[in-house]
Amino acid sequence: MVSEEILVEQLKRGDEAAFKQVVDSYQNMVYNTCLSIVKSEEDAEDLAQEVFVQVYQSIGSFKGESKLSTWLYRIATTKSLDHERKKKRKKRFGFVKSIFGDDAQVEVNPPDFNHPGVVLDKKETAAVLMKAVDKLPENQKIAFILNKIEGLSYQEISEIMQTTVSAIESLLHRAKNNLRKILET
Repeated sequence: MVSEEILVEQLKRGDEAAFKQVVDSYQNMVYNTCLSIVKSEEDAEDLAQEVFVQVYQSIGSFKGESKLSTWLYRIATTKSLDHERKKKRKKRFGFVKSIFGDDAQVEVNPPDFNHPGVVLDKKETAAVLMKAVDKLPENQKIAFILNKIEGLSYQEISEIMQTTVSAIESLLHRAKNNLRKILET
């Protein structure tokens, strides 16, 4: 395996073998990150593809100030959050249409949560937890997912979210407190 610097240089030159290596190395990480946020396997697959398309198209703007994986997490997180925002807008629009007589069906309950990192006997508990995580403010949600589900360190999360380690500690503390409140109700 070549060093990350060499790999990035090969990507910038349009080397297809280097791009394949990046996809092979990071596809599970990107997919799992998207899945943790959007809770739909189909949407996560589409988003993961979009992430790699963006990597291919915008590798020239990658300055190397962070690790390649950090940049990929940032893209995956941003694309997933954008997807969720669009979905919420569509739901609101669908709800408004249904009020005014259009027979558009609105999906209120998200599908069951399935994540490859969650053992079968814990899927029900995980689904309850992920519904609670969905209710967190966006920054708390992302910090929690990256730390507890993806297993990233506070330092890595701070680089992805472009903030300080102490801000991440604070976000995670508030996320845990908010989750406790949500789950107690």
